[in-house]
Amino acid sequence: MGEPHVVTLRATRAGDLDALFTFGQQEEAVRMAAFTAPDPSDRAMFDAHWRRILDDPRIETRTIRADGAVVGSVVRWFEDDTAEVTCWIDPARWGEGIATRAVRLLLDVLHERPVRARVAVDNSGSIAVLEKLGFRPVGSEVSFANARGSEVEERIYLLD
Repeated sequence: MGEPHVVTLRATRAGDLDALFTFGQQEEAVRMAAFTAPDPSDRAMFDAHWRRILDDPRIETRTIRADGAVVGSVVRWFEDDTAEVTCWIDPARWGEGIATRAVRLLLDVLHERPVRARVAVDNSGSIAVLEKLGFRPVGSEVSFANARGSEVEERIYLLD
């Protein structure tokens, strides 16, 4: 797969949720993300989660588009007064550089630092994205991962 010509972000709209829900059903993506909702196939839970996110003025949500098509989301929120980011890309578009470009676009307009990110230690794609963007590992913790039904080590990254 080649890289898309144009990666853009826009404020997430209710009309984007169908596509985002579909991407969240991909078994490989759910397993790789590890720390997901207890039941990623529960549309009512998904919609309630996104309503809370979209209604919270402290949370920045962006829909990622590649060459005009919705391909994922990137979100910034605060945990313990530290900004955190997460990104979800349609697995059919993995390996195209979209996540790196999307997170960079978000970081370019949100200037709070430090920014933290968390990733399962075996999620090499997401680790590569974070390291390309200058995040550095600062620790790890073991937590229960719904998608795997077991405890999983999660690496914590920081961008100063």
